[in-house]
Amino acid sequence: MYMREETKQFKVKNLDFGGNNKVYIQSMTNTKTSDTLNTIKQIKALEEAGCEIIRVAIFDENDAKSLKEIKKNINIPLVCDIHFDPNLAILSILNGADKIRLNPGNITDKNKITEIVNLCKERNIPIRIGVNSGSLPKDLNKTPEDIVEAARRHIKILEDLNFYNICLSLKASDIDLAYESYKLASELFPYPLHIGITESGTAFSGLIKSSIGISKILNLGIGNTIRVSLTDDPLLEIRAAKEILKNLNLASNVANLVSCPTCGRIQYNMIPIAKEIEEYLSHINKNITVAIMGCAVNGPGEAKDADIGIAGGKGEAILFKKGKIIRKIDEKNIISELKKEIDLL
Repeated sequence: MYMREETKQFKVKNLDFGGNNKVYIQSMTNTKTSDTLNTIKQIKALEEAGCEIIRVAIFDENDAKSLKEIKKNINIPLVCDIHFDPNLAILSILNGADKIRLNPGNITDKNKITEIVNLCKERNIPIRIGVNSGSLPKDLNKTPEDIVEAARRHIKILEDLNFYNICLSLKASDIDLAYESYKLASELFPYPLHIGITESGTAFSGLIKSSIGISKILNLGIGNTIRVSLTDDPLLEIRAAKEILKNLNLASNVANLVSCPTCGRIQYNMIPIAKEIEEYLSHINKNITVAIMGCAVNGPGEAKDADIGIAGGKGEAILFKKGKIIRKIDEKNIISELKKEIDLL
């Protein structure tokens, strides 16, 4: 099995991709790519939230031609998603794509594939081969072996052209199928892996399903980038990905929130406070732990390792640092005071 550190390494724009233990967070825009204003706006919001690689759909020539303007206004690598039409891949490369996602097996013109590969070689642009269990060649079935066979066929097309800057994904909506497919691929191919559970669902069910599947795969020691695919705002994908990596000890400079589940002892309105602080922490790039606890009896003790935290009383809360009580805060000032303390850490 090829572990994260043992895969082939190459550049994706300015990122060292593969060959190390870094797992990059990525997402995909849901704007029309040719709507450059809103696409740029969404990408910049995703950048701020912690997205490290962004993918856009290239549906037509207008989408491909808009890449030049988009590239001028963003900082992270831009991946272009192309299906069937090789001319869109060529146009995307010429307009500044940092990486392209395609399946060479669904492009029948060998000359066009050669042209795409040669352009990628000239411009140092990697290719992600994206295999999906829902769109396999007709002679293959939804089994790990056949999903990997589809990948092997696509990889061979590129390797026969002496192209090896390849990233590979083998997505399925079934967790066990995805897990076994990625595991088998990591044993056969030396290429970095893009991990995800496709068509996982909404922000509720999709988050649970993706968390289980992605974590299982990452715990094998494989996987170089992840996308948490959700039927919702892409910003939620970034928050979910950060949380997954943080809890697997694969991310640094990510704030951690601990909070108790509440019980009959609670005497202040804790839940909205916890939610607002969680949102605030999603934009904090520090390796800190913040605790929001329900009562003063257990709070500082149960969360004594937190860098900072509060434990509620009747209409107030105590502020504590590393288990040591600092002062009391009136309930109406809890959020503002806690945010100030977080900023000082």
